Amino acid sequence: VKIFAPSIEQRDVVNHLKGSPTDEKRNVLVESARLARGNIQDLAELKASEFDAVIFPGGFGVAKNLCSWAVDGKNCTVNEHVRSTLQAFHGAKKPIGLCCISPVLAAKVFPGCEVTVGQDKNVDGRFPDAETASAIAELGCKHICKNVNESHVDKANKIVTTCAFMCKAPLHEIFDGIGTMVQEVLKLA
Repeated sequence: VKIFAPSIEQRDVVNHLKGSPTDEKRNVLVESARLARGNIQDLAELKASEFDAVIFPGGFGVAKNLCSWAVDGKNCTVNEHVRSTLQAFHGAKKPIGLCCISPVLAAKVFPGCEVTVGQDKNVDGRFPDAETASAIAELGCKHICKNVNESHVDKANKIVTTCAFMCKAPLHEIFDGIGTMVQEVLKLA
């Protein structure tokens, strides 16, 4: 298992105590290295031939840095290294795991694929970003409604997705959903 991130400037830096952007500039790879405790490589160096599968975590950083979904929605662009990584694994028929907001990456790169970001309606206030499902459908992909503790397997494309924090749920339910995604990716590997 290895961790990769693109060596690009972050779209913005947020002061999480205040919930507002700062004037600071930071690099995605450098910030990711802090989380990975230094054991990380530039995404440009990833070779699909050396791995059995790839998993993209989610979070607002995906929507701001790996693509421009946070600003442009379905009209977003996907970072060139993210796109080429996804295409390399897909072309090699190797599984791809995506959680939280990252299934939109597959929706942009693989027209017609099946993904989940949870529900397509804000069920009990738990899915405040349910409109993302409609945007995925507008991109020509099929959104599959799933609960937070579930994942969806697009067998034809070997893409496994789960909604994670796209649902306001207890952490143990989010953990369970991510766990099923990882298990399904490993089954396909």
